[in-house]
Amino acid sequence: MEPIQTQQVQQWIDQFAKEDVYLHVETTNGAYASHFDQTFFSAGAFLRNVKIQYEHGKIVGNGPYRVGLKLSIGWVYTEGLTHAELDTQGRLLLAGHGHDGKLAVALEISRTPFD
Repeated sequence: MEPIQTQQVQQWIDQFAKEDVYLHVETTNGAYASHFDQTFFSAGAFLRNVKIQYEHGKIVGNGPYRVGLKLSIGWVYTEGLTHAELDTQGRLLLAGHGHDGKLAVALEISRTPFD
């Protein structure tokens, strides 16, 4: 993955608009951190192979970035994104890595289900 270039990522987001796509969204602030420090509040979310169709999407910010996907009856929104790629399978992979290099958030879009 490479650091986000907003114009390129916007083009990739636009390529998937108005199509049935599969979504992967993941966020964590350290799921296992509470094993080492019981005062640490751990939170996260994980969605895999959620089939959606979005009307349009947009990447905004100055880094880390935010991406919003407008659905017919709502939104998908992620923030803290730092890196992106369109992989060899044609999937859009967006990730946000903290200062320690660990994954904090992921947004992935694919025309086929994720493994």
